[in-house]
Amino acid sequence: MPSFPRDTSAEKPLAAPDESLEKVVAQATDNAVSWIVLDRPHARNALTWEQRERLIALLADASASPEVRAVVLTGRGRGFCAGADLKGTPGGERVAGDVARTLERGAQRLVAAVLDCEKPVLAAVNGTAAGLGCHLALACDLVLAAEEASFTEVFVRRGLVPDGGGAYLLPRLIGPQRAKELMFFGDALSAADAERLGLVNRVVPAEALEGTAGSWAERLAAGPTRALALTKRLVNSSLDEGRAAAFCAEAWAQEINMTTRDAREGVASFVERRPPEFEGR
Repeated sequence: MPSFPRDTSAEKPLAAPDESLEKVVAQATDNAVSWIVLDRPHARNALTWEQRERLIALLADASASPEVRAVVLTGRGRGFCAGADLKGTPGGERVAGDVARTLERGAQRLVAAVLDCEKPVLAAVNGTAAGLGCHLALACDLVLAAEEASFTEVFVRRGLVPDGGGAYLLPRLIGPQRAKELMFFGDALSAADAERLGLVNRVVPAEALEGTAGSWAERLAAGPTRALALTKRLVNSSLDEGRAAAFCAEAWAQEINMTTRDAREGVASFVERRPPEFEGR
């Protein structure tokens, strides 16, 4: 993981926290891995409108950049992401359509940015993932969690309907009955229970989270990037399509991928009995 400025808020409790966008949603690229770090620990990394927009832009940049071949999304402090920061939400009378428009342009765009990113996105969940923060993690392609992490469908506690794609994501990951249990009760789910249900790939000690995320991300970054992008698209769309459409998409993904340098290298390395050297193109 690249070096980010160390959080010192606990050491200087009277100092005003640095709320600059580049600090609270930090990004650096190392070994073709884009590390995106939510660094607003005093708010458990709840996202403001501006921070959400920066996160969407960083995911779009990673998707388009040939220099990036994998993404890690993580947080600092006790929270991965506590959801949307509701402070400063405009009050007053609403016009019909305002709420739907806000969700479509906000939380849904963020989750879609993860799902649509052409590079593998790995969540390293360091602490609380609640509401939109929970869905942000579950939209990622792979999820690692520290033993102290938790996942909470907090919406029902506030009398709200789940947003940020939760009712789309959860049933596809764990089935409708389990999804309803989490959403109806809003109980915090431990990292161990999340792993048992299949929401998390692996649970590790907190001190091993960063290293494990880095190791996994570097393996992804060394892989055949275009093949991974096409595989991600096939898997993500598979539950929304019938068999005929899925088979057609698979055939065309293979057709497209066979034009890449990495596909040719993969076949050549197999014939020549040597490890492949993928370049991401």
